[in-house]
Amino acid sequence: MSERPDEEKLEELRQKKMEQLQERADGQDGEAQEAAQQQAEAQKKAVLRQHLTDDARKRLNTVKMSKPQFGEQVERQVVTLARSGRIQGKIDDEKMKQLLKELKPDSKSFDIQRR
Repeated sequence: MSERPDEEKLEELRQKKMEQLQERADGQDGEAQEAAQQQAEAQKKAVLRQHLTDDARKRLNTVKMSKPQFGEQVERQVVTLARSGRIQGKIDDEKMKQLLKELKPDSKSFDIQRR
């Protein structure tokens, strides 16, 4: 009978140790993932800085403030175009307006007809 409590204590210690190891591993994974996100964000900002004029960047920031998801979509599109080499020179304000119009979700319009 004396062996049973010792086995239970040993099992409890094993469980605690496993939980501690898993917590450490989760913490390290989270830190690594966060660092990777920060690095990706820095690279995205560098690409945008390189390929957008100041006016275009201001317009994009304004769009991001009013519609964050749409702004992120536009940023991803610009980065994709830049990485594929489809952007010659910098995107100015006029080109940014055109890009925003192309990517803008279709607005719903209602036609009211009277009989």
